[in-house]
Amino acid sequence: MSSSRSVEDTYETQNDQRLDELHSKIRTLRGVTTDIYDDAERQNLTLDDTGNAFTSFGTSLAQSSRRAGQAFGLSGHGGIRQTRIILYIVAGFLALWIMWKMSGFWW
Repeated sequence: MSSSRSVEDTYETQNDQRLDELHSKIRTLRGVTTDIYDDAERQNLTLDDTGNAFTSFGTSLAQSSRRAGQAFGLSGHGGIRQTRIILYIVAGFLALWIMWKMSGFWW
């Protein structure tokens, strides 16, 4: 009977060891799960901040484009006239530059 009790004690000791190992693995798994959750939350906050930054940048860019269009007369009435004047000036400078280069070639 004492041999039977000895075997039971051995099994009880092994069960306790296995139970302690299982608790350790569960604690480790819980820690990893918590770390994954925290990382996902940080990434969500970063993505939200990035989205807000791009939205703000888009709004600023649209406002700047509108102001530039107004400053150069490209939007609203009379914009075509001013654009033509700018194109004529650029074409005139280009023609003068070509004539200057051609006169150097012939001389």
